This record gives sequence, structure tokens and C-alpha cells, in this order.
Amino acid sequence: MNLISVKIEKPDEINFILGQSHFIKSVEDIHEALVGSVPGIKFGLAFCEASGKCLIRWSGTDAAMIELAQKNARAIGAGHSFIVFLGEGFFPVNVLNQVKNVAEVCRIFCATANPVEVIIAESEQGRGILGVIDGNSPVGVEGDEDIAWRKGFLRQIGYKL
Repeated sequence: MNLISVKIEKPDEINFILGQSHFIKSVEDIHEALVGSVPGIKFGLAFCEASGKCLIRWSGTDAAMIELAQKNARAIGAGHSFIVFLGEGFFPVNVLNQVKNVAEVCRIFCATANPVEVIIAESEQGRGILGVIDGNSPVGVEGDEDIAWRKGFLRQIGYKL
């Protein structure tokens, strides 16, 4: 068995959700969850089928996001994994619970705009995601000024009153 790291390739400002599900029906159900959560959402979704034809199944509302999803799903290549890229101005916080509530979704590895490396185990049978490295390691503990900035920022962008 080999361990490999796959870097997610995307523009810096683009958010994505990486997860695992268990059934081809996931493609349509995740699509419906997204469009039902945020009117006009722009996204691309790719799902790595783990049996049958073993194709990368896909859906979405934005050609560029669909292309990103297909490209990264191909690089990851882990059975039953899925990746959703959200168009600029759309965020996981607005759709994550709906995606997690899709019956076929087993787990979410990350939901972020950070640089991400996906840690994969590869055997003769195929590939599986072990986990992710999401962003960078902390360099310290926030102080009073940092707390004030965090609270102000969340209010500025409308996530807190």
C-alpha cells in the first residue's frame, strides 16, 4: 500500500466541500440539496463511482466549477468520494448542513477555501481518502486585539449581529 498526497487545484477565493458517499444517487441528491438551499447557486460536483463502470459522475450549474470538480476528482480518484466547488460568492456555511443531511453522504472531510492536500491510501484494489491537511498550522494564540478583530469581521460580513 502506498500513501500519496494530492493537492486540490483551484483559484484562491473558491470554496469547496470534499466528502464521501455510498451510492450513485448522491450526484442528483447533492445537486438538489444545493439548488434547494441557495437560489441561483453556482457550483460543480463530481463523484467517483466505486463499482460498475467506475466513472466520474458529475452535475452542476456552472461550467467552470464543473470542470474544477472533474479535474480534482480525477486526481483524487478515491471510490465514493465527491467534491463540490462553489462559485465565487457562495460559501459552505450556507449549504453544508443540507449536504450532510443527504442520505447517501457518509462523511465530510473538509469545507474550505484554504489550500488543501488530500492524503490518500492506494492499494491494488483502488484508492481511499485517509484525511486532509486543511490550510496551515497555527503560529500562536489569539490575544485581545485578535479577538476584537475576529468579532468585528464576523459582524462586518453579516454572520453575527
